[in-house]
Amino acid sequence: QVQLVESGGGLVQAGGSLRLSCAASGRTFTYSMGWFRQAPGKEREFVAAINKRGANTEYADPVKGRFTISRDMEKNTVYLQMNSLKPEDTAVYYCAAVFTGNDYYQPTLWRSWGQGTQVTVSS
Repeated sequence: QVQLVESGGGLVQAGGSLRLSCAASGRTFTYSMGWFRQAPGKEREFVAAINKRGANTEYADPVKGRFTISRDMEKNTVYLQMNSLKPEDTAVYYCAAVFTGNDYYQPTLWRSWGQGTQVTVSS
């Protein structure tokens, strides 16, 4: 079993920064980890992923150059550093683990999810 707990969300003005954390327990660090987000009335969408050794990362086009995913193996924690935030980044952000496929963008290929943390960017 894998348990994921997100933190670090909040309210920030456009142009500001936030860092999300995802504390993992269980056999998580043999797997890739990822972040998704879901805005009201929209489907859950891929944000970023990092492979099990942290050597490779992937980002959705809307966040490239602004967001950075990283992981700390000793702390069993994955981070999402979000800079230059925009109002359209407003969403609930979810941490995901136990990737089972070959397409990070598909939520159905991730087996474990956190409870989510709200990020609100004001204009």
